[in-house]
Amino acid sequence: MKDKIKNLLDDSIKDLNVFVDDAYTSTEEGKKIFNIVLDSDEIIDLNKVTEASRIINKIMDENESLLEDADELDIFSKEKGEE
Repeated sequence: MKDKIKNLLDDSIKDLNVFVDDAYTSTEEGKKIFNIVLDSDEIIDLNKVTEASRIINKIMDENESLLEDADELDIFSKEKGEE
């Protein structure tokens, strides 16, 4: 799944100097969440996450089947120092 999401999104968000690091589903409080984790060689500030989220949301709306019937889509950045 991660590779499909990377291939779908990375070209569209590369101008923001971010890329998809991971994509996975999780269950939180009984809801199925589709998580997309962004990373960069730079620190990713909240504005950049917001801008990337706008782009990603539009693309994922057009490719809804990839969300694996998730209740929510969560897009967030990897914290610096994480492996």
